[in-house]
Amino acid sequence: MSTSLLEPVELRSKGFEALVNALGWVNAVRYIQQFERSRFDYTSERESLLPNWDASELIKRASELVPPSIRI
Repeated sequence: MSTSLLEPVELRSKGFEALVNALGWVNAVRYIQQFERSRFDYTSERESLLPNWDASELIKRASELVPPSIRI
């Protein structure tokens, strides 16, 4: 194991990699979020940015994006 001091960017990268290896990606992110609270409100941003579609509308719109030649 190296005892030299890492640059801040490398330290953060290796630290997050270690968390991912130990906890998995989702839990590593959840762990980090305990210490780095965002100033943004994800829920209100999501509601203002995303359309209010139900599942059938989403499927309909997505299928319209698929070229007719490869539709099932």
